[in-house]
Amino acid sequence: MTARYAGRKLIGSLLTLAFVLVFNFFLFRVALGDPVANLFRGRNVPQARLDQMRTEFGLDRSLPEQFLLYLRETAQLNFGLSYQTRQPVWEEITGKIWPTVLLVGLSAVLSAAIGIAGGIVAAWRRRSRADYSITSSTMVFYSMPDFWLGMLLLVGFAVALPWFPVGGMSDITSTSGGFDAVLDQAHHLFLPCLTLTLAYLGEYAIVMRSSLLEVMGEDYLLVARAKGLRDVQVRNRHAVPNALLPVVTLAAINLGFVLSGAIAVETVFSWPGLGKATTDAIRGPDLPMLQALFLLFSVAVIVFNLLADLLYAALDPRVRDA
Repeated sequence: MTARYAGRKLIGSLLTLAFVLVFNFFLFRVALGDPVANLFRGRNVPQARLDQMRTEFGLDRSLPEQFLLYLRETAQLNFGLSYQTRQPVWEEITGKIWPTVLLVGLSAVLSAAIGIAGGIVAAWRRRSRADYSITSSTMVFYSMPDFWLGMLLLVGFAVALPWFPVGGMSDITSTSGGFDAVLDQAHHLFLPCLTLTLAYLGEYAIVMRSSLLEVMGEDYLLVARAKGLRDVQVRNRHAVPNALLPVVTLAAINLGFVLSGAIAVETVFSWPGLGKATTDAIRGPDLPMLQALFLLFSVAVIVFNLLADLLYAALDPRVRDA
């Protein structure tokens, strides 16, 4: 990979980040109007108290002053105090990162592994019953909104069949620790993880199937067969490694989008991560929390897109030479 290609991609990512910073600042102020008034809507709060709150949160300053203060504080990871908890926003967020990373990370690995395997089988047995079954079933799940799929699983396996808990990350009444606590957490994790895994299976399966079908028409596979290699060897040694290139890029990109896409699933299952924190902040509305979460999700998408570009260029030299 050339330094020029990497530098060009890095500059593009930094420009995107700069746009997100500006957009993030003005979006919530325009969309939410006066956040302090909205926070106390429906309640009889003295005007003096509202003015005091605006002063405490710096909302009594002009927009240029607020913007410069916002840039300076953001660079120091200081996003102010939450309107709802009156605690530092960054401390609130860091306490919720691990549950989201656990849920999103595990579901991303499972959906990629199962989807890629299904795509390989579907392509290699094209137009067979296995191909139709894998393609149809994965696309059915992919076409469902993830929150609706989550509610179906919740009703089916937590309400009708009480095999799994209806929400949370652990049993709040449990005093067990060690391995028992891990099992309890896995029990709570199963349904939300299954929801995200099923929701993204179809994307990996279809991309892998299409990529492998394209590779299967290449001349070097005919040469490999002519050398006496069995079909399994031709597939595993030659076809699959080359077909994986677009899927690797898709996996890197999806990590950023799944992180922000977990909002609905975490809300359905009351999973105490960044997604549920976003829903709670919208209900507030909690301007500092919303700004910080929107920026975090945007940075995740930008970073993983940059990694995807660099990774694809490292795997396929034709990209960086284009």
